[in-house]
Amino acid sequence: MVKQERAAQTRQALIRAAAEAFADDGYALASLPAISRRAGVSAGALHFHFASKDALAGEVERAAVAHAEELARHCRSTARNSLHLLTTTVCRLLLAAASDPVVRAGFRLSGDPSRKKDAQLRGWWHSWVHDRIAQAHRDGELARDVSPRAATVAVVAATVGLEELADREDDWLTPERLEEFWSFLLPRLAASPPSASPHTTGSGPG
Repeated sequence: MVKQERAAQTRQALIRAAAEAFADDGYALASLPAISRRAGVSAGALHFHFASKDALAGEVERAAVAHAEELARHCRSTARNSLHLLTTTVCRLLLAAASDPVVRAGFRLSGDPSRKKDAQLRGWWHSWVHDRIAQAHRDGELARDVSPRAATVAVVAATVGLEELADREDDWLTPERLEEFWSFLLPRLAASPPSASPHTTGSGPG
């Protein structure tokens, strides 16, 4: 049991170290020796758990998606409706991208041209946003002149764009910036004006 726990801890340390390297340097520049040093484990231990950098990157992406799914489930437990769930989850996910290297690496790996792989986190995010907006449309939460497809494009593009911009300037992913974003977009999406400005802290927007 102790050996299994140690192996699990080593694996998690490698995923975390790889996420930091991929988030900071991108997939092409991150090296396995640097990742093993950052994790504080030997090269042999790294190769025991992951056969290649590609396998390690794939695990980081899966961890990022799992984190995002858990975050969305948590937001669902307090959401009043689909639009509230959407605004809250967008804010929480982007704030997580600012503070959590696994989520940040998931976004970066999804858009890294040096990796010819499916964009796991971006793909999941696009599907999730599409489904929430489709549900909001069915429930009559969207304004009559709002196309669900156009709304999905706007939210996904803005989310990915804000995360990309934050690679250069940290203040793109702050509660204040996200509140400004939803204060601008939400009245355009909603069937009736929200009663209050969205909040990105505490219980979330709305």
